[in-house]
Amino acid sequence: MRIQVPKKIVPLDSILPDEPLLMMGAGPVPIPARVAAANGIVINHLGDTMAQIIEQVKIMSGYVFQTNSGHILGVAGPGSAAMEMAIANLVVPGSKVVSVINGFFSSRLAEMSERMQANVERLHIVDGQSATVQQVEESIKQHRPQVLTIVQGETSNTTCNTDLAEIAAVAKRYDCLIVVDAVCTLSTMPLDMDEWGIDAVITGGQKGLSCIPGVSLVGFSERAWDLILARKDQLRHWCLDAKLADQFWYKKSYHYTAPVSGILAIHEALRLICNETLSVRFERHLRCSQALQAGIEAMGLKLYVEPASRLNSVVGITMPTSVDSKALLKHMSNRHRVEISGSFGPNIVRIGQMGEQCRAHNLFRTLHALGSSFNSLGQKLNLPGGVAALETTLDKYEFEPAEGLKLA
Repeated sequence: MRIQVPKKIVPLDSILPDEPLLMMGAGPVPIPARVAAANGIVINHLGDTMAQIIEQVKIMSGYVFQTNSGHILGVAGPGSAAMEMAIANLVVPGSKVVSVINGFFSSRLAEMSERMQANVERLHIVDGQSATVQQVEESIKQHRPQVLTIVQGETSNTTCNTDLAEIAAVAKRYDCLIVVDAVCTLSTMPLDMDEWGIDAVITGGQKGLSCIPGVSLVGFSERAWDLILARKDQLRHWCLDAKLADQFWYKKSYHYTAPVSGILAIHEALRLICNETLSVRFERHLRCSQALQAGIEAMGLKLYVEPASRLNSVVGITMPTSVDSKALLKHMSNRHRVEISGSFGPNIVRIGQMGEQCRAHNLFRTLHALGSSFNSLGQKLNLPGGVAALETTLDKYEFEPAEGLKLA
């Protein structure tokens, strides 16, 4: 029997909304026009032009990762593929791994390590709290792992591990490699790969970098790369084998057909970050996130995480029991054409503050959509007070760079 031609397939413009949605969730985020234009270009994945672009991507990534010696590789896949590349190449079967668990995505690092047949010890942190240096050191002393995994910002519950630099120093003191998920934090807040002694930094294109989903980056320290080169066992992954990927990224040779359009897009995303500079970008992100948080609280809502452990890149809002989160998200999308995110566990909704989301006009539109939707669903909020607090904080907030921050 022959398969018949499908009859009900309609073009995209019949499926997509008439008015583009403002993407203010936990990712993907809006992308700049130059990034979108680059994503529409196809070139030879092995030609001289691509070789020049790859060199520039590595140079710009070194600045964004804050590393002079790190080995930067691109990954044709989401941030989770970059996570898996780091784990697959650094976690040796039978070795010990301590995974700091703050929520959903830090648990994924632990699961990936177990799939590499490591002995994984999970250090569970109370929901909404940062891991302390003491907690991590006690776990390392007890289990003596070869690898420590941790997230800088736990997107799922909007918690930040604020002592990351000190935790990395502890790992180094015990000769333990540290793998950091910075998917939502890289370029939105300080992370210094070299100075902090981080062995692998993972990021995806679709969040802080304001690039397209599906293209990611991972940076390995000299120590980590030496370990990768010294491994004699055959990795279970082929596409994610860092030594094979090195053929394309450093030796102008073939690994697989690279996502050329995505590489062009991430080139432009990185170039825009370099033009803005990290110090200015950090200031913009912190200023916008703090202003949004002030507006949310002034309306009468509660933020999920206390300030000491709060992630600014993704803002979590505790849902009142009188309003269903799915109804709120649907109302904001259908009525105001603004999309924010639900949660992976706690009764919260989440608003992204990454890259192009951190623009004043996006903040005002999002806050209005949030407050108006709550009011329509029966939870009366002080929307004018929230907008006033947002505007006042934007006008007077002053950013002070984190002590010790050094830009290359």
